[in-house]
Amino acid sequence: MTSTASRPATGARTPLPLDVEAIRADFPILSRTVRDGKRLVYLDSGATSQKPRQVLDAERWFYENVNAAPHRGAHQLAEEATGAYEEARAKVGAFIGAPENEVVFTRNTTEAINLVAYALSNAATAKEPEFRTHAVGQGDEIVVTEMEHHANLIPWQQLCERTGATLRWLGLTDDGRLDLSDLATVVNERTRLVAVTQQSNILGTINPIEQIVARAREVGALVLVDGAQSVPHQPIDVAALGADFLVFSGHKMLGPTGVGVLWGRYEVLDALPPFLTGGSMIEVVRMEGSTFMPPPQRFEAGVPMTAQVVGLGAAVEYLTALGMDKVEEHERALTGYALGKLAEIPGVTVIGPPDTVARGGAVSFTVEGVHPHDVGQVLDDLGIAVRVGHHCAWPVVRRYGVPATTRATFYVHTGYDDVDALADGIRAAQKFFGTV
Repeated sequence: MTSTASRPATGARTPLPLDVEAIRADFPILSRTVRDGKRLVYLDSGATSQKPRQVLDAERWFYENVNAAPHRGAHQLAEEATGAYEEARAKVGAFIGAPENEVVFTRNTTEAINLVAYALSNAATAKEPEFRTHAVGQGDEIVVTEMEHHANLIPWQQLCERTGATLRWLGLTDDGRLDLSDLATVVNERTRLVAVTQQSNILGTINPIEQIVARAREVGALVLVDGAQSVPHQPIDVAALGADFLVFSGHKMLGPTGVGVLWGRYEVLDALPPFLTGGSMIEVVRMEGSTFMPPPQRFEAGVPMTAQVVGLGAAVEYLTALGMDKVEEHERALTGYALGKLAEIPGVTVIGPPDTVARGGAVSFTVEGVHPHDVGQVLDDLGIAVRVGHHCAWPVVRRYGVPATTRATFYVHTGYDDVDALADGIRAAQKFFGTV
């Protein structure tokens, strides 16, 4: 993390670390206009990121030149498909500091979390003793937090329903941070797994993973980190993270839709039974029964989304070339500037931390007297794309007593001009609805 001394003051317009205009030139969609010729101001990267030409070209290259199923067939195209697929796995592993055999490709973050949840319940009925190591059952507890995206909450609710385990959670403080005052009692000897987001998709809060991991280790619990909003925006090293699992989506980090990643410590992955079964993940098949491949192949049943994986490899290369330290610094500068601009507008309340300390580039807010959906509609009419609603984090909006929020999320192509457009759009919404 950047030291406090190097953080830009909230509202300060310091030089941005990334060349925004040069980066925008790589994104074809950013050259289009919307709503009767208005410039597209895309502030919804937290929902899905736009794709640079390099990613689009990588997917097209695969379909035009290879287009075969990896790990199948003896012909040249199959060999090349296998090489491209595994090369992308190596790129993703290097991006997060992990060996290739710890990187499992899934469809998205949601599937990666469900993979772990179902593996933990499948472990209870596995015939192989080694697969029962991490079985979850009655009397066990799963711990989450009140700020989780539904994708990191509902799978654990369902796991508890299937197994008889109990779901517990850590609450939130009034300023949008995790309340860790009862961490030692919530995470206890009955805890089998702690699932926590590294960066909140609605509050922008960056959580103290190290402290949570340390407590989990004291009681022998596994830790799953939801990195959907952190891996695209800050440097990640899984060895330093200290968790057992990290999950993230390609489409939120400049990559294609339909591909995600589950990273897991190899010894933990190797002790888990499969989630989906079928072709490609087996060693030997007989009518009487089957045996399974080691990780990561054990968790990649069926023909994989090879073109999307190749595209994700290109996205990782693009981000690496920019430098993830610069990406993080860039977004911190934009977030500080945005918080300052919103603070200047009467009636606007930010839901989440009020400064850039342990905070990422997701800024959710309400406008007094105007429903968030109406704010979003006015912004859309001006060509500004934001997200409105509960952001798949319903418990969070309930905690702060609002029906929904308007959310702006930043990325590598975001500039100060985008934030200025947002602030002007909010004022236009206030004027339209007569609240100023």
